[in-house]
Amino acid sequence: MTGLPERRIIDDMAAQPATVARPTIRELAALGDLEEVYALFDRIWQPDRSNPPVTVEHLRALTHAGNYVAGAYDGDELIGACVGFFAAPPGRSMHSHVAGVSSAARGRHVGFALKAHQRDWALERGLSEITWTFDPLVRRNAYFNLAKLQARPGDYLVDFYGDMDDAINGGQGSDRLLMRWRLDAPEVVAAVAAGGGTGAVVPSDAVAALAESPSGRALAAPRSSWARAARVTVATPPDIEALRAADPAAARQWRGAMRDVLGELIGDGARVSGFTRSGTYVVERTDT
Repeated sequence: MTGLPERRIIDDMAAQPATVARPTIRELAALGDLEEVYALFDRIWQPDRSNPPVTVEHLRALTHAGNYVAGAYDGDELIGACVGFFAAPPGRSMHSHVAGVSSAARGRHVGFALKAHQRDWALERGLSEITWTFDPLVRRNAYFNLAKLQARPGDYLVDFYGDMDDAINGGQGSDRLLMRWRLDAPEVVAAVAAGGGTGAVVPSDAVAALAESPSGRALAAPRSSWARAARVTVATPPDIEALRAADPAAARQWRGAMRDVLGELIGDGARVSGFTRSGTYVVERTDT
């Protein structure tokens, strides 16, 4: 998701109208199809030309070696794509490197259809887990990953990809959550069968460690108020990408606060148990 994470699965929180046709998902290997994937990702990320999400040569090598590249089509138009490769431990895991959906296909559940296809592909090859990374500040992706897919973070990775000069990340650091999708976990099986899981509910005894101030900035509570709490909530900004463009200083503050709070919690062994529809991580500690 070249060093770019899976960070642009487009908003599946919106309802899909019954009249909207489902996309057709298929594996891709032909050179012309791979060129279309490259062009789609280029339109989504508008990257520095020296560091695209993938190159056609990269895609060609991955598919030739038996890895995963798939596209979502509306008729003959490519509207989404996903790229992954086999990972350690051999025969058990796959890493989903990058996935993207065109802006014109927002709200059509294309991202979910791609992930369901990727899951089927992995299960057919005897794999039990898919991992990927995403920016913990991007609310819609957090909801998609934790609520819709029922994946769970394994690690908080500080500045994982270094500086990223594209239209989405804006050179503001590249902290990532490493997600682990246990393909046969009961909650994952149920979510896929239902067309997506649901958001978490905030426990009544949860302590807010990070909230949004009235001005839209990150508002961290004193560490002493949440360091030993059994359950903690960590808020996200409504739209970090828009904030990066409008107020880069506020966006950088969110990055630092998320690193200090969620990064510390996960580093100390706390478990992210879910994500609410209103944009909050629910974190549980087991050492209290």
